[in-house]
Amino acid sequence: MTAKTPALVRYLLACLLCLGGASALAQSPVDVGADERGTQTTGHSQVLHDPDGHLSLAQADAAQAAGNFSALTSKGSTGLQPGAHWSYVQLRNPGPDPAHLHLEYVDHQLIELDAYSRPLGTGDYAPVARLSMEQPFSHRPVAHNRFVVPLTVAAGETRELLVRYGSRESGYTFPALRIWSPEHLETRQLRETTLTGFLFGGFFLMSIFALVAGVVSGKLLFYVYALYALSKLTCWSTILGYTHQFVLRDQFHWSLMSISGAVTIVLGLLFARLFLQTRAHTPRLDYLLLAMIGNGGLLLIAALFQIKPLALVTITLALLLYPVVIGAGLLRWRQGQTEAAIFSLAWGVLVLGLLMQALRDLGLVPHTPFNYYWPPVASFTEMLTIMFAMGFQMRRVYLDKKAAEQQYREHLELSKAQLEEEVRLRTRELEQAKLVAELEARTDPLTGILNRRSFLTDAAVRVKLARRQRKTCCLFMFDLDHFKRINDSLGHSTGDQVLCAFTDTIRQRIRETDVFGRLGGEEFALLVEEPKESVIALAERLRMDIAATQVPVNNRVVTITASIGLAFTEGEASVEELLNQADEAMYQAKLEGRNRVVEAGVAG
Repeated sequence: MTAKTPALVRYLLACLLCLGGASALAQSPVDVGADERGTQTTGHSQVLHDPDGHLSLAQADAAQAAGNFSALTSKGSTGLQPGAHWSYVQLRNPGPDPAHLHLEYVDHQLIELDAYSRPLGTGDYAPVARLSMEQPFSHRPVAHNRFVVPLTVAAGETRELLVRYGSRESGYTFPALRIWSPEHLETRQLRETTLTGFLFGGFFLMSIFALVAGVVSGKLLFYVYALYALSKLTCWSTILGYTHQFVLRDQFHWSLMSISGAVTIVLGLLFARLFLQTRAHTPRLDYLLLAMIGNGGLLLIAALFQIKPLALVTITLALLLYPVVIGAGLLRWRQGQTEAAIFSLAWGVLVLGLLMQALRDLGLVPHTPFNYYWPPVASFTEMLTIMFAMGFQMRRVYLDKKAAEQQYREHLELSKAQLEEEVRLRTRELEQAKLVAELEARTDPLTGILNRRSFLTDAAVRVKLARRQRKTCCLFMFDLDHFKRINDSLGHSTGDQVLCAFTDTIRQRIRETDVFGRLGGEEFALLVEEPKESVIALAERLRMDIAATQVPVNNRVVTITASIGLAFTEGEASVEELLNQADEAMYQAKLEGRNRVVEAGVAG
């Protein structure tokens, strides 16, 4: 039995090959010709997932022959899956001439692509192309920023094609090849490169504009924007394959896509934080932006050290949190920053572009040239819109600078008359200040009436004037009764209220021409120019008014009385002599029982 086993195995393999041939014959081929314009794609009808990425060509061929390949259920993408995917397709040339084809991979995220071909149902598969991002660009059979597989289908021939799409660990795969003739692909590539060159040139010009604005204004914001625009240029040129094609032709690595994306995310969030001034105006959102910047830093570390699972987690988190920046912009707009509304609009365009890329990567929307270029175009639109917002800020800086220059010119053009006017106004201010200082020096700080020195001075002038006019003056000496008891029992603040209430009572009853002052403590003096009979009546009215004065203190009422001494001008008596006479009379009033009026020289 052992000897027969190899023969049995060969028989089973032959049957398997026959079944494979039958399966292949059952496969509907794609008709191709010499004038393909990229309208047809291959690969979606029969796809096999290789989770480990170790399936060999023979094993893939056997799996296809056994019917293990199945149609892709999504709209173009396999979604985020580990390992590799295989696709099987038949290409038939019904025409009389050979069809020279370029089969273009539809996306840019693939790390490696291996293509194998054979005539339908005959022989073994032969390698057609082995493409990898980690190989020098010169190894590619067709110079294109995406993977392109050259293939020739003879007239009347049908060829089978097995293609392996490798993403390493985990990635998004679009198991489809767009069919072109070499001439049409070259024309399309030229047009596409021109348009993306315009896009990249726009990023570069915006960076230069911001750099110049930063030099002119000295603001950090413009420098960060310049770096942000340059990072956009680097990021999209790397993701779309142009960095490998034109710059790093021999040293390119797939991780550079994640590195450039991480740098762009970090710079974009730093710019948003500076532009919206979230640290000063929205501190809670600022903490969230800082966390997002930290997440971008983790993405950069994961890319540098090629930790693909961490890179996928952090990039997903970054994209999910991107709409937070729109909310911050709208909040700053409500707070009064006009440019924040434009910023939110720009960031919203970017988020829509990234959302489209996410939906395309997940296979929820079909993979089309429009969807393919929407994210970079949205990114460009975002930068262009933000540039308008930056223009508003630049205009504000310009207007501020212009206003400062105009103010400086006006200052230099001040005439002599204007300078003299300023000096005159300053002199007037100094004179007013001097008057205020003199007034403060003349008055009692508590009651606001004349202090002792000012009272004696003014009273002496009034006495001399009355003597020349042969008029009678009377000097009142007031002393508040039991004032020390008020201070001791109720406190000095209450005593101050009592003194002020007494002062207000007297000032309401005398004329502006009368001289009223505080001599010290609870002693006050008043000089009036009246006949003797009128003065005595005035003194009694003042005594009664004082006794009727009530001072509310801590839910109680304090009443006050005063002892009053009067001294009239006789002969050449001076103010000091009148003061002494009135003082003696006031003490006599106290001896007689307080709250009374006593005239000097008149016995009680």
